[in-house]
Amino acid sequence: MIKKFINRLLGKSEAPAEVPGAVALPVIPLGQRVEYGVHEHRIDPQLLDANAVRVVKTLKEAGYIAYIVGGAVRDLLVGLRPKDFDVATDATPEQVKALFRRAFIIGRRFRLVHVVFGRGREHETIEVSTFRAFLDAAAAEQVAGNEKTSRSQMADKTHVVDAAGRVLRDNVWGPQIEDAARRDFTVNAMYYDPLSQTVVDYHGGLADSRARVLRMIGDPELRYREDPVRIIRVVRFAAKLGFALEKNTEKPVRAMATLLANVPISRLFDEMVKLMQTGHALASIEQLRKYGLVGNQGGVFPVLDAALFPVQANVVRQNFVRLALEDTDKRVAEDRAVAPSFMLACMLWHDVQERWTALRAAGESPFPALQQAVDAVFEARIGDISGRGKLAADMREVWLMQPRFERRTVSGALSLVAQARFRAGYDFLRLRADVGEVAVELAEWWEDFHLGDEEEREALLDELKQRAAPRGARASVARGKVDVPLGLPDETGVADDAEDATDVEGDGGEDAGGGPQSAQTAPRKRRRRRRRAPPPGPAGGGGAPRAYRPPGPKGGGGPPPPPP
Repeated sequence: MIKKFINRLLGKSEAPAEVPGAVALPVIPLGQRVEYGVHEHRIDPQLLDANAVRVVKTLKEAGYIAYIVGGAVRDLLVGLRPKDFDVATDATPEQVKALFRRAFIIGRRFRLVHVVFGRGREHETIEVSTFRAFLDAAAAEQVAGNEKTSRSQMADKTHVVDAAGRVLRDNVWGPQIEDAARRDFTVNAMYYDPLSQTVVDYHGGLADSRARVLRMIGDPELRYREDPVRIIRVVRFAAKLGFALEKNTEKPVRAMATLLANVPISRLFDEMVKLMQTGHALASIEQLRKYGLVGNQGGVFPVLDAALFPVQANVVRQNFVRLALEDTDKRVAEDRAVAPSFMLACMLWHDVQERWTALRAAGESPFPALQQAVDAVFEARIGDISGRGKLAADMREVWLMQPRFERRTVSGALSLVAQARFRAGYDFLRLRADVGEVAVELAEWWEDFHLGDEEEREALLDELKQRAAPRGARASVARGKVDVPLGLPDETGVADDAEDATDVEGDGGEDAGGGPQSAQTAPRKRRRRRRRAPPPGPAGGGGAPRAYRPPGPKGGGGPPPPPP
């Protein structure tokens, strides 16, 4: 054991013990510690996160070593404000947890601590990891299956690999020099002390950062086998940072891509979401296509294949998804929030439409058909992932709003803009209008109604009621005697809500019994509602308000007014 440890420190190889079926892998060089001061690394302290600095300070005051680490340091060196801050320390997870009031130990593959600051939507999580030892495949215990099929075998083990060399469990603590060696790229293996403003570099990461090069630590093929997700990460970093792949790092990418088939679907899904939220989604997709990871209907991400490369060419669908990704990139550049549910709703919308159409053609009622289509698409494309309940609920809400946008009624318009997810639904409608799927005037009307004050909303409702009512009934409509559909007739059959089910519809004025609506039915008095302030920011995409242009006459028509 002592001899093996000394050999690792000196970077020497040794003949590993025979492990049946194991892949022979070389030892990763441990590198040499180099420290850079503020005049050399030039990190701007204004880009630091106060809570990350607080975590480092708390750990150091308790007598532990602690640094900001990984991607945060990489982004700081190129002048970017990191989205997330991670901390590495020599304290064990239990020791870290004991220092903070709200700290939670998570993970099986890698045990980590999440230190939480704040509450609700405004909370922030700082991820704290313990320095890990570098152990090669020969030193690990091997199992034949994966995380799920071999869970019982791994229950009491700290370092486990599968037959291909992929690391399934890595919870052996070690010194900082080994922790740096087991990280993937040189630019991700640097440590920053915000108190002394010192950068610690073991593998020339600072030089590669300045040269804008992504270089794998050690043998690239070995590192891809340890964790095939690194194939996706190298593509994401190249697109996000504009870095070039070093020749030996790039060479095995295409051949190693088959190893991604063994990665859990939930982890691949998380990587896809990160890929789409870098602010360079379209550039990332081009990188994925370059290495054959998408676009062949058998790629790594079925959602992307279905959205961008459908079996049958669909120009509207492809333009819609590309426009949504451009909108996402713009929002990231403007430092605005991006909801994964909105992005995924855009990618899968046309799958929902196709299933909805097929179910209606088979005789299913419109609203149940839409619900069934939503459920079927989510199960087929997303599947069993962490957090699927919240994700599914947000996507469903955006999708189910679309028919309601297309059948405007007085009470329906007021209730729809009051919904918490209205802005996400409207942004989705705006994208549909931009590709010609719905009338531009429809999206403009909803934007004017949403942003208008009470008088402007009344004017919009009155104008459309006048246009929708029969000529002989317009005087009564102007006096608020009849509540009629606004703009588009109800082609979907999807009611706005239970209250709207009693509205006089613009489909011939027939009641539930199939006959003409009774003239004796008393018109329902519409309640006035207070104006609600617009939300602080768009939930989905957003954009600058457009100038209002009155829409042209739409079909509709309503019943004659009741006799005096």
